[in-house]
Amino acid sequence: MLKKSMLAAAIALATVSAQAADTTPSMEEMWQLIQTQQAEINALKAQLNQTDSKLQQTEVKVSAAADAIEQGVVGSEALTQVASWVEKTSIGGYGEHHYNHFEDKNDEVDAHRFVLYFGHQFTDSVRFFSEFELEHGIAGEEQVGEVELEQAFIEWDYTQNHSVQLGQFLVPVGILNETHEPDTFYGTERNLVEKEIIPATWWETGVQLKGELAPGLNYNLALHSGLENAEGKIRSGRQKSAKANAEDFAYTARLKYTGIAGLELAATVQYQEDISQGALTEASAWLTEVHAAYTVGPFALRALWAEWDIDGDEIELLGRDSQDGWYLEPSYKFTDSLGVFARYSEYNTTAGFSNSDDTEVWEYGVNYWLTPTVVLKADYTDFVSESSGTDKDALNLGLGWSF
Repeated sequence: MLKKSMLAAAIALATVSAQAADTTPSMEEMWQLIQTQQAEINALKAQLNQTDSKLQQTEVKVSAAADAIEQGVVGSEALTQVASWVEKTSIGGYGEHHYNHFEDKNDEVDAHRFVLYFGHQFTDSVRFFSEFELEHGIAGEEQVGEVELEQAFIEWDYTQNHSVQLGQFLVPVGILNETHEPDTFYGTERNLVEKEIIPATWWETGVQLKGELAPGLNYNLALHSGLENAEGKIRSGRQKSAKANAEDFAYTARLKYTGIAGLELAATVQYQEDISQGALTEASAWLTEVHAAYTVGPFALRALWAEWDIDGDEIELLGRDSQDGWYLEPSYKFTDSLGVFARYSEYNTTAGFSNSDDTEVWEYGVNYWLTPTVVLKADYTDFVSESSGTDKDALNLGLGWSF
């Protein structure tokens, strides 16, 4: 159809030209004219097609550029969010493996603890911290291990140098209870006085105020859940915030002084309204603890004393109305990597009986730090008192780390 229209137009154009020239073109001239017009039309079509192709290519490029810009903006926002989360979120932890060669019973190898810390900084004044722990390698029905949430609290700096913790936190008492990473203390096992008397590691759920009263002088005031044991057994009375009986609360206060380089002095007092949580007529309990830690050059010394005073006739009959213990630990570092220690401990969980013997323990050994937070340990534990028996005497080897 297009060719016929073009042919008609060419003939008309040729006729007009001939009339103007007063001549009649020959068929050959008309055919040449038609071919010339057809060539010009084909060239114009080719140019139009080329232009249309370039327009289509341009549209594709513009569309791709728009998509790239949009994706780039979305990707930038996502990367910004991830970077912000990474900057405000912290992950850490610690762990330790033990080998105990006992004198009078089977030896043991134990993946004693594997702990992860997770924290997040919501704002400059509001933060979160948690501690999640697996003990003894495996947990479950008829297994020796435990999975425990030891800390999970929100801390809010409500004013300068003063904050409040809400949730599950470590009770502010003793040396090891709040700082118990294996690279921070001597000995493969934690000392028995803080373990049996305090009892470390000990956490509760509640509210705690903390802050600085003066340079180097800090305080803690806490209202929290307490122990539950009608027989006055302190360590087994820990409820670990697991549907804990909260009929009666506990109140803890501590003062700590660190105003002199290398020195820490602290005293803690706790009152629990009823250590039996309603099982006995009366079982109020007082815990008192004082300690000192001093480091000067390569020499360090730790000393701690703690005592429970529990009211109640039933607990008094068991001799557990009074429980106490103390230890003294000197240590010396020959280099930044190598240190030795000795520790003497006495404790008694039935001190209410006048004829009850204290458990006496000597411990001595060596720590070797591969890095400041990775440590190898070797020590010997010697139970001196006859009432303790000799089955606990052991050579202990340990590996510990924190990050």
